[in-house]
Amino acid sequence: MPVPEGEARLAAPMDEALEGASAFETFLASLSTRFTGLPGDRIDAEIERALRDLCEFLGTDRANLYEFSVDGVSVTPTHSWARPPVEPYANPHFREEVPWYHAQLLHGEPIRFARLLDQLPAEARGERDVVLAAGIKSLLTIPIAVGGQFVCALGTTAFREHRTWSDATVARVRSVGQILASAIHRQRAEAELLAQLAEIRQLQARLEAENVYLREEIAPAAGFTDIVGRSPALQAVLARVTQVAPTPTPVLLLGETGTGKELLARAIHERSPRRGRALVKVNCAALPPTLIESELFGHEKGAFTGATATRSGRFELADGGTLFLDEIAELPLDLQPKLLRVLQDGEFQRVGGTRTLKVDVRVVAATNRDLVRAMGEGRFRDDLYYRVATFPIHVPPLRDRREDIPLLVWSIIERRQAALGRRIDAVPKRVMDTLMRYDWPGNVRELENVIERALILSPGPALRLEEPLAAPTRPTPDRLDDVEREHILRVLERCGGRINGTGNAAAVLGLEPSTLRSRMQKLGIRRPARPRVPGR
Repeated sequence: MPVPEGEARLAAPMDEALEGASAFETFLASLSTRFTGLPGDRIDAEIERALRDLCEFLGTDRANLYEFSVDGVSVTPTHSWARPPVEPYANPHFREEVPWYHAQLLHGEPIRFARLLDQLPAEARGERDVVLAAGIKSLLTIPIAVGGQFVCALGTTAFREHRTWSDATVARVRSVGQILASAIHRQRAEAELLAQLAEIRQLQARLEAENVYLREEIAPAAGFTDIVGRSPALQAVLARVTQVAPTPTPVLLLGETGTGKELLARAIHERSPRRGRALVKVNCAALPPTLIESELFGHEKGAFTGATATRSGRFELADGGTLFLDEIAELPLDLQPKLLRVLQDGEFQRVGGTRTLKVDVRVVAATNRDLVRAMGEGRFRDDLYYRVATFPIHVPPLRDRREDIPLLVWSIIERRQAALGRRIDAVPKRVMDTLMRYDWPGNVRELENVIERALILSPGPALRLEEPLAAPTRPTPDRLDDVEREHILRVLERCGGRINGTGNAAAVLGLEPSTLRSRMQKLGIRRPARPRVPGR
């Protein structure tokens, strides 16, 4: 049956409305799916895409999203999409540029203008200037609330032609706005949660740091069992030991004799990843020059007289562990390049050998000498100094940590009294005062000797000092010739008897070699024979 003409005219708009509603439902469902479970860090990009899709669906030219501050006192444009040649909207001075528009949004009022320039109220002077400059013809903006609080406002504008905003269009924009507002609300909740978690982690880290600090306050006695003392000077040294120990960095311990440099070397080793391997010690001053190269690097069978078998050196024994080079300033000058090569490349050759060996050794060196002065005198290589002194630690003398003396005294007593057959229950104040006032040129080693003698000489339970404390004096020559002779002999000994060549005695003394020979002849000094190095 044919449809009457009047009914046909009514059916066509109804079909178009139904078709538009169906298309919007599809668009809204797709939009909702995209935002469901979307991580907070992807929400901003998806909002930009949603604004573009809204403009495409409505046929408008620009869509903007404005976010309300958490306290609800301001609104800021945060997202925008525009169809070229229209530019997206971003203005940090939004509130000042369009104050009437900003106030309407704060009050939650929808803003709907079909002919914007004609419909703007008189008080919207700033808005009128913006509309004229931009060429906006129609505008629709809907504030959106979540849980009774405004979160955002979604707006769209037309630049090419005037648009009439139907109630259906307003409802559709509001529906899209609800999805975006929910996403923003969730994003804010996630950000707040992350901020709270960060604050909790910060508080936890602070508590852990305080806990570490408290542990460090009580650690020295337990953490460094062989090192006694709680003075600030000693604690500063132990802090540096703790810092450098886990690394492979070479360490140079500088300090007077008897200050406990070997104990610190052991502490560095025991707190390093190498603690499961050996700590090998070499006293460079205790070995004659003829043996020190073989001692450090080993030798092959037949390398020199007496070398009846191949022998590994200290570097090989310390492979994977730590080598402690005590009194490194006494290392012969001609051996220093070989030590430098091991430190730089981990490579060396045994005496009398041609095969290059590789080792992984961490070196801790120590000296009570002035290495900088030794470099200036040509007795110590600059490049070796800068290699071993990567991490210097200055060990304080006992006179600079006198508050540790009572602890040290009782520690020595407890360690030695049983072996000496003594039982000491008290150290009289006058005795401790005497020990505290003394300058201890021999440092802890001298203190140990003094306490051991006092233990032997104490018949009862109280420690007694039977002799006054005084530093040993060395006889010094009075005659100028004797002083000069002794000084030249010392320098010759340090330089291995060399008068010419690298690190020679004449250069150290600031003399020409011929002048030194003349002085030696006058003073009756015979040039010491230069020791033969094995394998040379």
